[in-house]
Amino acid sequence: MCIIQVKTMPLMIDPAKTGLEKVLRTYQIEAMKHVWKNTEEGVTSRQVYNNVNGVLDSGKKISRASIINFLNVMCDEGILNYTEETCKGGTRRKYTPALDEAGFQRYIVRSVFDSLMKDFPNQTLEALRESLGPKADDIPGL
Repeated sequence: MCIIQVKTMPLMIDPAKTGLEKVLRTYQIEAMKHVWKNTEEGVTSRQVYNNVNGVLDSGKKISRASIINFLNVMCDEGILNYTEETCKGGTRRKYTPALDEAGFQRYIVRSVFDSLMKDFPNQTLEALRESLGPKADDIPGL
């Protein structure tokens, strides 16, 4: 497991996992999927909470506070946006995506790549060339 600090969120990468599970917990993936599905109207933390707990394995529950904290960190990172609206009892946030799923994937790759280039520039480029094999010749300057 590798941990990289990105803006406000420590990014933990588990190379043994696949897809978004490399960087997010199951409930976080489900939360993001729900926000991405409701791009136009946005979603409240309550809607995300209900959706996430509805799709998690039986017996597993995630707290509303965990959902709110995760959504707010994603806003701080620029991955989600929010608007505040007045409602019974005060105000609430409605979350919308600033990045779609492909944009979020690019964000993850860029964050990892930038961190590696900062600390190990030569080794990162070498490893990238090795990973790309013959395709590396098609990329100028690599």
